[in-house]
Formats: sequence, C-alpha cells, structure tokens
Amino acid sequence: MASSQTGPWRSFLFAPANHARRAEKAFQAGADAAILDLEDAVAVAEKPGARAGAVAALERPRLCKGFVRVNAAETEWCFGDMEAVVGPWLDGIVLPKLESAATLQTIDWTLAQLERKAGLEIGTIDLMPLIETGRGVSNLKDIVSCRSRLRRLCFGAGDYTLDVGMRWSLDEVDLSHARAALVVESRAGGLEPPIDTVFIELRETEAFAASACCARGLGFQGKLCIHPSQVGPVNDAFSPTEQEMEHARRIVMAFEEAEAAGSASIQVDGYFVDYPIVEKARRTLALAYRIAARGHIEGPAVT
Repeated sequence: MASSQTGPWRSFLFAPANHARRAEKAFQAGADAAILDLEDAVAVAEKPGARAGAVAALERPRLCKGFVRVNAAETEWCFGDMEAVVGPWLDGIVLPKLESAATLQTIDWTLAQLERKAGLEIGTIDLMPLIETGRGVSNLKDIVSCRSRLRRLCFGAGDYTLDVGMRWSLDEVDLSHARAALVVESRAGGLEPPIDTVFIELRETEAFAASACCARGLGFQGKLCIHPSQVGPVNDAFSPTEQEMEHARRIVMAFEEAEAAGSASIQVDGYFVDYPIVEKARRTLALAYRIAARGHIEGPAVT
C-alpha cells in the first residue's frame, strides 16, 4: 500500500521496470526505496510494455518503498506511464528533467486526477523530480516555491553534465555549484534535503564512498544508486554512527542541565555548544530514531 511516511530516504536503488528479476532484487537489496525505471533503462520499443511489469513488481510483497521513474513530461510516454502505474501499490513518481514550475504544477495536477480516478486521497503519491539540466538548476527558486505536493528534489549528474557540456570527473568537484544550489534552494523553499546523484564508476569504490560522504556533508539526505552493491555504503554514509549518536546524546543531556541552571553556552568534550549545536544534535538523534523504526539499526533514546 502506498504511503507518504517520512523517511529516512538514504538510498534509492534503480532497476529496469522491464526486467522482473532485477526489479525483484531491487526491493530486497536493503534500500529505503526502489525506483522501477521506465526512462533511460528501457529501450524505446519496450517502453509501453514495461509499464505492466512495473505494476506487477509493485503489487508483490516487498521490503521497501516503491517508486517509478516515468519518462519526461515533454515526451510522448509520460502521461501513459503515469496512467498505467498510479494505484494503491505506488509510493512515488520520479519525474526526470524537470525544468520549470509550470511543468511541476501540470504533473502535480495530472497526478491528482489519476489519484482520484484510482480512489486514492489526493496527495497520497509522492512526486520526486530530478533536476538534471542547466535550465532546471537556473529555475530552482521558482520550482521550490510553487504550490505543489513537492517534498524533495533529486540531482541527476549524468544528464546535467551532458546538458552543460561539463566534464564529470571522478572527484566530482565539477558538480559543486549544482549540488550547493539544490541544497540551499531546497532549504529556502521549505523542502526536505535533496537526494544526490548516481555514481557511475562501479569499480571505483573509494571514490564512491567519498562521493556519498561529500553529499552528506553538503546537506543531502541520501543518494541514488544504480547497483545493489552501492546500497550498503550509501546507507552507512547517511546514517549517524554510534560515535555520532553518543556525542549527540552527551550534548543534549549536558545542555539541558546547563539550560536549567540558566546557561545557554557550554563545552562538551572540548566542543562549544549553544542552541544551534544542540538542534543539530537533536536532529542526529531524530534521524537515528527514524532509521531504527525502519528496523535497520538499534535506536537511541531521543529526548
């Protein structure tokens, strides 16, 4: 059954919608969500037929949320994709190559009509656009501020670097501007933190780990994955470590004691602590609690 439950949204694993076995494995890989792909992973001749495969995979028992990446709004397949996959089995739609607020609102309205037709409450299905062109990055302010069901954005570096003629280097320093823009504009628009791009160099495990670490440090909440082997490292990168959780606990406990005594600035383990630092610690514990609720790690006591 589809749900709008809040994350964690650390890992989204892509699988072609027209490959039943790979779709099944995507739901078993430990990701927070699987994305059945009707766009880039499916040949043109296969696109209409792949829709039924996506629905069949979503209807089977599964261990994580189920999204479908439809084709871009400007293509001949987008509406047919949405019409075919919307139902109580679907958790979310991934919309590629979003470039304008007007397109977002059109897709949102269309999704609402399909929800109504399927007997679903309007707003049940998540809508998660991919920002992957120069125009999309340029229009972020308008996109995040328009009225829609939008909760979070994703970044797609493959199409973005193609669109702007940019080199996609292994250290991904080329992506810094676009990544920062997504994080800042998401925050300014009151959205959740965004989801970072895929990493296509499958044998470069150290560079992949560095990419995930960089994305978390910049303020992303998770990352797109293209292979099951990437899911574990991504979940680890976007989950608080035991050391981070213990440090956060000490900060919260010490600050609450100090605040009760009339002080709002203290030191904890040589770390200066005031209200912003306490709020970050509480967010760390809250994230750990949500992850624990999904059964991935033992949860901390959250005050």
